[in-house]
Order: sequence, then C-alpha cells, then structure tokens
Amino acid sequence: MITHFSVVSVFLTAFGSKNSSIHFVTEFILLGFSNQGEMQSFFFCSILILYLLTLLGNGTIVCAVRWDQRLHTPMYIFLGNFAFLEIWYVSSTIPNMLVNILSENKTISFSACFLQFYFFFSLGTTECFFLSAMAYDRYLAICRPLHYPSIMTRKFCVILICICWVSGFLCYPVPIVLISQLPFCGPNIIDHFVCDPGPLFALSCVPAPSTELLCYTFNSMIIFGPFFCILGSYTLVLRAVFRVPSGAGRTKAFSTCGSHLVVVSLFYGTLMVMYVSPTSGNPAGMQKIVTLIYSALTPLLNPLIYTLRNKEMKNALKKLLKLTIIQN
Repeated sequence: MITHFSVVSVFLTAFGSKNSSIHFVTEFILLGFSNQGEMQSFFFCSILILYLLTLLGNGTIVCAVRWDQRLHTPMYIFLGNFAFLEIWYVSSTIPNMLVNILSENKTISFSACFLQFYFFFSLGTTECFFLSAMAYDRYLAICRPLHYPSIMTRKFCVILICICWVSGFLCYPVPIVLISQLPFCGPNIIDHFVCDPGPLFALSCVPAPSTELLCYTFNSMIIFGPFFCILGSYTLVLRAVFRVPSGAGRTKAFSTCGSHLVVVSLFYGTLMVMYVSPTSGNPAGMQKIVTLIYSALTPLLNPLIYTLRNKEMKNALKKLLKLTIIQN
C-alpha cells in the first residue's frame, strides 16, 4: 500500500524543486471555538456539564436494563445497547474538545486526527443502524403482534445488535484511507472541533473531486439507507395504529413509538444538514453548531426522551435509585 509519505513525495517531485520548500503536515490545528476567547470558560463549563450529564443519563439506562429482569426484552435490550453506544459516541469527541479549549496550541497529530475521524463516524454509522433495527422491532411489535415473540427472539435480537456494531465499524476504513492518502502540505488549520472530511478536503494540496464525490455519495448511502428503512417501518406502524378501533389502543401505540420518532428526527435532521450535499456551503460557525447538536446534545436528550415517555423504564430507574441508596 502506498503510504501518505510516498504520495507526498511523488507530489513534490512532480512540482519540481521550485516547491521543494513544501513540508509534509504531521499535525493539524483544531480551532474549535477559539474565536470567542472571552467565552472559553463558559464553553468549557457548559460542555463539561453536558458531557457528565450524558454519561450519567445513558449509564443509568444501561444499568437499569442490565439489572432489572423485567427489562430483559428485545425492546429494552436495544435501548440498553443504544445508550451504551451513546456513551462512546459522545466520548469520541467531547474529551478532546475540552482539552482543546484549554490548550494554547490546539494541535492534534495526523494519526490522532484520522483515528478520531474513524471512531466518530463509525459510531455515528452504528447509531444509524441501531435506529433502523429499533424501528423494525417496533414494526413487528405493532403490525405483527402475534408473530412478534417467534420472530424477535432473544437470539435474533443479539444477532441484529452484533450486525449493527460490526457493520458500523466496517464502513469507514476505505473512505478514511482514501482521504489520508491525499497530500497535506499546509496550511494545517481546521476551523472545527473535530476532524471532519469537509475541512480535510479543503486542506488537501491538490483537488480530489473523485474522492470527494465518492465519500459524499457513501455518506448519503449510509444516511439514507437506514433512514428509508425507518421511514418504511413507521409508515406501516402508523397505518396499523390508525386502524386500531379504541382511542386507548392508539394512544398506547403512539406512546411506544413517539420517543423513537423524536430521537430519529433530532439525529437525522442535523445529520442531513451536514453530510447529504457536498455543495451545501455551510459556514464554519454553522457546521460547528450543527455538529455539536447531533454529536453532543442529542446523546444527552436521548435518555430523557426515552425515560420520560416510558413507564417501565421510569419504574426500573426508581428501583435502581432505591437500591443504590440502600447500598450506600
């Protein structure tokens, strides 16, 4: 495999001695929110509180699903894994963001940048797959209730969960390798708080329209594939719900699916703004805000959305809280 160094060497040779002063970029500078110098302390405290609350909320859901036998059903097993995923998803960016806010040079090595890129996008892709699997679970529960126990067995549930995790982490090695092979010879300033493909393409010494088109097409497929599965599942769910004769039955069905639809709307709404169109031309400030919403704010809201609208989960959390108090 051609290394990043060899690609740069070929590039420099092609340009001749006139450009021999060009140097290989070994690190990037993540500007983050550095333009608001007087607001650094506010940003640091706000993001730290948001991060801790996210860990606490999703960690509580994981513990509740793990320890309460009544929640050992496919729906809650999916929810527990989803909460576990959110912990790692937010941890792929927030700790580095906090260090970046306090740092003076705000640098990140070439390898660390693409490592963050890999985990951030792999976990985000896994979340897309999980939302799709959870929508399928709700479709079976509402549209095929008599067949649900025989189809959504615990074994099948575990298989779906494994597919989501493995597929999510197998999707992005190729795009990351392609982008990492681009020649980066300066400048090395990324006006963002994460290593995102858009700013990285902008820093490449030579245009790479084919690689850029490939990556944005791939991103669109990753986003729209699960999204259409979710849309199809909930179209069938809503059609089935409207056929329920009793108002109480419709309310219960909507309550079961409402929280999931809110989470899907929050996550996909911001995701499509960022990655669907390669020519969206979003300014750097808007990119940071949108990325912060789906990478940090959404994982914080997810446990609140699920627990506030779910009676079984609220009872399990109360039981867990009582157990914690008794043990202490």
